[in-house]
Amino acid sequence: MAQVQRRFLLLSDVAEILNISPAQAYALVRSGELPAIKIGGRGQWRVETEALERYIRDAYEKTREFVATHPFGGSDDDE
Repeated sequence: MAQVQRRFLLLSDVAEILNISPAQAYALVRSGELPAIKIGGRGQWRVETEALERYIRDAYEKTREFVATHPFGGSDDDE
């Protein structure tokens, strides 16, 4: 049976995919760095799968640019 691709992800799903805490996922959304929408009466955050993929692609590009301009490191954000 084929697995159904979900259009929207919970912030807990985003945190798991990115291997970050739920608080960090929430901060990405609240800062506008990761686009999301609020759904339902309780205002649950949802991130579109394609938006997360775009965020990941952009992060790779930013990392490539950083490495190109800082070939031997130079940042404390090595982890």
